[in-house]
Amino acid sequence: MVPPSPSTSDDKSPRRARARAILEAAEAILVEEGYEALSARAVAERAGVNKALVFYYWGSTAELFERVLERYYARHKDALREAFGQDGSLEERLHRGLDGYLDFMEANQAYARLVQQQVSTGGPHLALVQRHLGELLGATSELLAALTPQGGPLSAKHFHLSLSAAVINYFTYAPVLGEEHWGRDPMSAEALAERRAHLHWMVDAWLRALDATLPQGTRPAPTGGQR
Repeated sequence: MVPPSPSTSDDKSPRRARARAILEAAEAILVEEGYEALSARAVAERAGVNKALVFYYWGSTAELFERVLERYYARHKDALREAFGQDGSLEERLHRGLDGYLDFMEANQAYARLVQQQVSTGGPHLALVQRHLGELLGATSELLAALTPQGGPLSAKHFHLSLSAAVINYFTYAPVLGEEHWGRDPMSAEALAERRAHLHWMVDAWLRALDATLPQGTRPAPTGGQR
């Protein structure tokens, strides 16, 4: 039994508050301990409710995990939409989109591992991951359609996948590398700023390479100030 959307008018009702507490408890467990730690008992203890209420409100821990992922992807898309949706040249929008992506991943670091776990193991929620990744690919490809060829190695889908990998893999592998191999805490503010600067350089390198490769006149005209 899934509770109605939190956006409805009785948002502060006791029933809705319990449902949200359970959902947020599940999210906290996933972020702090990982997928294997998610159980009805653990969620109930974290939320301060009876175990039976977990099933009453959400049906199963599988439904809870899917709802947590849905919320994650909704926030992810909102962050990218806000960054890309502003006026400016394509370069400005790409760099703002990159900053929005990095801001989101820095605030939601554990989700990279949760999603990649589903992908690498063919987990039970793989179809949900596939659907949302397809939507993100479509949105990015639409933005880059005026800049890149429709097919081939310079097409938008390759830029999307390469940039996503460059962003997400840092949050997957950096904690494993640690200071011993990285030279500093990879999740420190200084290290994250350094990684961000590298990725902005990489985007600029891609754009320069496209300028040199594609025929003149194929780049879209800017809609605002130059970056």
